[in-house]
Amino acid sequence: MLYGLQDIVVAKGLIANNENPDQQRIELHKLNCMTAFAEAQTCRRQVLLNYFDETLEEACGNCDICLNPPETYDGTQEAQKALSCVYRLRENYGVNYVIDVLRGKEEERIKRLGHDRLSTYGIGKALSQEEWHSLFRQLIHLGYLEQDLAHYSVLRLTSQAKSILKGEKSLILAKSRVKYRAPKKEKAEKIKKTERSTKTPASELNYDKTLFEKLRRLRKSLALEANVAPFIIFSDVSLIEMSTYLPSTHEEFLAITGVGQKKLESFGKIFLEAIEESQQSN
Repeated sequence: MLYGLQDIVVAKGLIANNENPDQQRIELHKLNCMTAFAEAQTCRRQVLLNYFDETLEEACGNCDICLNPPETYDGTQEAQKALSCVYRLRENYGVNYVIDVLRGKEEERIKRLGHDRLSTYGIGKALSQEEWHSLFRQLIHLGYLEQDLAHYSVLRLTSQAKSILKGEKSLILAKSRVKYRAPKKEKAEKIKKTERSTKTPASELNYDKTLFEKLRRLRKSLALEANVAPFIIFSDVSLIEMSTYLPSTHEEFLAITGVGQKKLESFGKIFLEAIEESQQSN
């Protein structure tokens, strides 16, 4: 199978054009399953059989994952946290929301529903968003969790999950093969360099073109809403720098060319969320 992130972007765009919300939800679920298969850290035959509600107790030994296995670790404690959070949320939410609760995200919806008072709120701050996604995929592939397609792909505990929750069984998981990202402090310094007179011209920056197009569409939408020209929101240079340095904090966002305190207050939240969402999909 040939696989590239651009394929996902195209597929999501086609799905978004479907005006039937139920069909759109089903197609997104299928796409997410295919993405999970392509990015699997566990035996691909186990992943494939799991999709059809079949189990394979031992790895096949001949797929690319088995032949070139990732580094492993004892993931029992992290798995218990994940499964416990699904249980505390009464098996009513999808992967992204469960991860937000685990990482203690300060979000209005979480506070409104009282989930910031759960014992599992914030117990997973030590792991990144990508690492939790990898862990949840493995729990699904190994049969400890399942996604209920009929109910918006919410996570459900399987009978096998009890042995992990009760500490009767240990679980060896694969370490996430995530791309290295500069620490926030280092990244902020890198962004600040663009404010110097010797900074690299925007035309020479190696930016994320997919993210750039996404930010352009967002800018256009905001410009239409405000009835102003798009460049009034942000210039192309600003969007190119955002797509290069991937700011994730207010300080980093302020270091982008053309961003001042007023624009940070007006557009910072929505653009930072768009950048974060793009990174999660990668």
